[in-house]
Order: sequence, then C-alpha cells, then structure tokens
Amino acid sequence: MAKTHRDRIIEAASALLTEGGRDAVSTRAVSAAAGVQAPAIYRVFGDKQGLLDAVAGHGFQTYLRSKKDNPVTDDPVADLRRGWDLHVGFGLAHPALYSLIYGDPRPGESPAARQASEILSGMIHRIAEAGRLAMTEERAALLVHAAGRGITLTLISMPEEQRDPALSATARDAVIATITTGPPPGATPDGGPVAAAVALRAVLPRTTALNAPERALLADWLDRIATSG
Repeated sequence: MAKTHRDRIIEAASALLTEGGRDAVSTRAVSAAAGVQAPAIYRVFGDKQGLLDAVAGHGFQTYLRSKKDNPVTDDPVADLRRGWDLHVGFGLAHPALYSLIYGDPRPGESPAARQASEILSGMIHRIAEAGRLAMTEERAALLVHAAGRGITLTLISMPEEQRDPALSATARDAVIATITTGPPPGATPDGGPVAAAVALRAVLPRTTALNAPERALLADWLDRIATSG
C-alpha cells in the first residue's frame, strides 16, 4: 500500500525527533525529509502542535504493542507493578518521544497521554474491584501517574551511567504500598472501611437491586467514606 502524505510526514517527523529532539522537528526540516511542500503539513495537521500530537500518537502505538507482553492476570496489583516497569522502560528507550508526550507543561493532556491515562485508570479500577485500594480511584490514578511520570523524566534527564537502577523500583513499591491495602487475592481483604467503600463503589454500577436515585445516594455515601481516610 502506497504511503500517504500524512504517513510520510509523520515518519519523517518521528525520525527527526529521535535524532535531534523536539527542536529538530521544524516545518522546513520535516517537509524536506518527507518530500512534501510545507503547506501540505498545515493542510493535514493544522499547525505544528497538531503535527507533534500526531507524532506522539504514532509513537504511543509502539508502547501499546509492547503492552501485549503485560497480560492481565488474577492479581491486579502485580499487573500494575509490571505496567509501571513497562512505562518507565518505554520512556528510557524512547526519551525524545516520552518527553514529547509528558514533558510539555501546556494545560491539558495530549491525545496520547489521555489514552495512557485511560489504561492506567482501568488498572486502578481492577484493584478497587478486588477490595485492595486504600483511596479513591481518581486519587490513586493521579498519584501513580505523577510518580511514574516524574521518575521517568528524572531518569531521562540524567546521564545514563549515573542512573540508579533501583530508583524506579523503590518509587514504584512505595507508591503501590500507599495506594493498596489488604492481603493478596484469595484472602479476605482487611483494608478497613475505606477499602471496603472503594471496592463497593467500583462495582456499584453493576447492581440492579437499587434504582437510579438510590444508587446515586449510595455512591455519595461511599465517596464520602472513601475520601475520609
């Protein structure tokens, strides 16, 4: 199948990003590398930020394909631990791309970062369903995201020979210990009222024993219990 203008432009921009970082992805350089006129870039992507978002999305698909090596198991906490390692490993293997996705201080998230957040939220939700989450899903997801992003960007900023290989694992275990509670799957959870409320809140949409107003009221009560800790 012949490559489209869009394909050639994204591939050229991705190569420039890998070789020289974000500053190397200029309209002139991309148009020359892709063999297209500069106006074609604006017609396809709107502006340079649109191009960068497309490059980030293209590169993120590589990350998603690598996640096939992180299958879902019966232990959602162990899955989150492996997911952290995969995330950090991807960032160190693709520092320019990772910095493009996560290093931009502009408000909001890039489409690629939003997709990653949705995957993380799903992992956190499974921990909540298992009765092993010690705080609300939203807070846990934000904490894992902030810590993982910070550790990865910190390691990227360091010379490779100076990186502490234990830094990521230490942060990972500390964060997971903070957001989780209770024994491994198969045992009776003992995380107190917060973990119980979070677990019930996670599965509340499935219940048919309550009508909509009753579910809304119970959800409010559970949220108050979950945030009280």
